[in-house]
Amino acid sequence: MIEPAVPPIVTAAWDAYGDDREVVEVREVSANVSTNSVYLLVLEDNHNVVAKRSSYGSYVHFRQDHYRIHEWIHRLRGTRYANFLAPVLLKNGEVFTYREEGEWVVFYGQQPFYDFLPRKLSDTQVESLGLEMGLFHRECLDISDRVRPTWQSLGADVASLHDAIGSAEWRRNRGFMTSAISFVRAHCDAFLGNADDLGYHEWTKIPVLIDWNIGNFSVGMDGEGFKFFSRWDYDWFRIEPRMLDFYFCARVVREEGDQTAFSYTADPFFDPRFMAFLRAYHSVNPLTREELLFLKEAYRFFILNYVLRVGEHFFRTDICHHLQHEAIEQYLPHLELLDFEPLLEVL
Repeated sequence: MIEPAVPPIVTAAWDAYGDDREVVEVREVSANVSTNSVYLLVLEDNHNVVAKRSSYGSYVHFRQDHYRIHEWIHRLRGTRYANFLAPVLLKNGEVFTYREEGEWVVFYGQQPFYDFLPRKLSDTQVESLGLEMGLFHRECLDISDRVRPTWQSLGADVASLHDAIGSAEWRRNRGFMTSAISFVRAHCDAFLGNADDLGYHEWTKIPVLIDWNIGNFSVGMDGEGFKFFSRWDYDWFRIEPRMLDFYFCARVVREEGDQTAFSYTADPFFDPRFMAFLRAYHSVNPLTREELLFLKEAYRFFILNYVLRVGEHFFRTDICHHLQHEAIEQYLPHLELLDFEPLLEVL
């Protein structure tokens, strides 16, 4: 029997999915950071299914993202990463999603996991992460023309924030002063102008996951290095330039290691260990000058969109409030003082 604590929409979604196997146990396995909730459904035949319940944004975008994720997984067949990504469950050959009032559910096949990276990576593991990310991105680039784009775009998200910051109610709900209007809009304009100048519109867009903290994927240790083994989180899935994945890679490889305290400064980009990561990545999947300089704009987008615009959907209330005010008072002001030209040394 499904326990009463499980949201009824999860039970209703499993019934609508139409699988004859009975659910004998449900365990919540949410990370308790975002507003999404995740449940492990233990079936009577001892197989498991993962259910994700969401209420963020648009159901249309949620559904389309999972169609694209399925296409992505399908196109990776025959590569070393064929079994890396958690599969989205299908019904009658189509991605299955379920919707009720303001909420929706999707099911995934449970991914096995192998080894998890330590909180602080060794020098060899930093190099392995660079090589693996480079090879994975290379495979994604090879199949990118067969994974259709989505209706979401960086420009549309930044434009939404540009408009939203003008709302007194929007600012009041987040504790922002009127002075934030011109400040945030200046950063929105900087992103749009700089990305355009660097050639954003000409770059090939690939599926990216953005959030690569060490709890989102497992690896198989290979001597002193490793190879990617499994990945199961799609909360920040986009089809965009590969550089959107790099900020979280920088956070993983930094000298102080992965941190449990949330802070999103740009400092990890300038850690020598990130340069080692970039060199390893560049050796298997060459980077361009413009892409490396775009890291500044990829970071700016992350702060503008995932922290300021929709932070309340990705972080608990206490974490969100803290991050949003740091974004206004620290992250964005400091960004204008940073020079990303030293990263070009990897070329």
